Amino acid sequence: MEEGMTEEINDSTDIENSIIEPLEQDTEYPELDEQDPEQSQLDTEDTPELDIEKQASNEDESESSDEPRNTNHETLTVESVIEAVLFASDEPLTAARLANIVETTTKQIRDHIDNLNKKYEENNNAFRIEQIAGGYQMLTLSSYNHWLKQLLRVRSETKLSPAALETLAIIAYKQPVIRADIEAIRGVAVGEVIRSLCYKGLVKIVGRAEVLGRPMLYGTTKKFLEVFGLNSLKDLPKIEELKKPPN
Repeated sequence: MEEGMTEEINDSTDIENSIIEPLEQDTEYPELDEQDPEQSQLDTEDTPELDIEKQASNEDESESSDEPRNTNHETLTVESVIEAVLFASDEPLTAARLANIVETTTKQIRDHIDNLNKKYEENNNAFRIEQIAGGYQMLTLSSYNHWLKQLLRVRSETKLSPAALETLAIIAYKQPVIRADIEAIRGVAVGEVIRSLCYKGLVKIVGRAEVLGRPMLYGTTKKFLEVFGLNSLKDLPKIEELKKPPN
């Protein structure tokens, strides 16, 4: 009896083993692949950062595909261009010429000029765009004539004759230079001209030459640079550039 029961238990055990063994052999568990747990965790944590970088890259690409933006924060309009042209011009410009420069119509030119004058009046500016000799020119208001006369008086004091310009040019390029050398180049006496240039503050005595009689050496001043819009004497035009081109 006990032997019969033992045989049944053994048979039952064999059956269970025959069922379990195929299952263990055929079933795959991907999650049990050999992998460093810490590395798996790092990969999981890195995923959002990669997504952010990819998103930022996409945004940069989308921005680069847009039209170029004005990095100087300046807004150029037809009106501002008209204003710039009139500001830089030293003579009246007709509506037709302005329209040709700005590439618009004469009617729009007149409309924009009216708008500009309204803005100048609202801002209490000292100038307006006036019609002069059939054209438009930017002019200061007559109420400022008193102060403008002071400016014109200063300009007249610095106005130079051809003889003064020639002498000043020689001094500028040859400095320090003595009067005898200037006269040798010009062929005439320049004492009075040099005195006038010194009075205007364009020329000064910079020393004495180490020759017989120790004549005075002349050079230009800081005011000379200011009057002629130069940063230094190095900005003077090259002598070769001043030569007349061949016919």
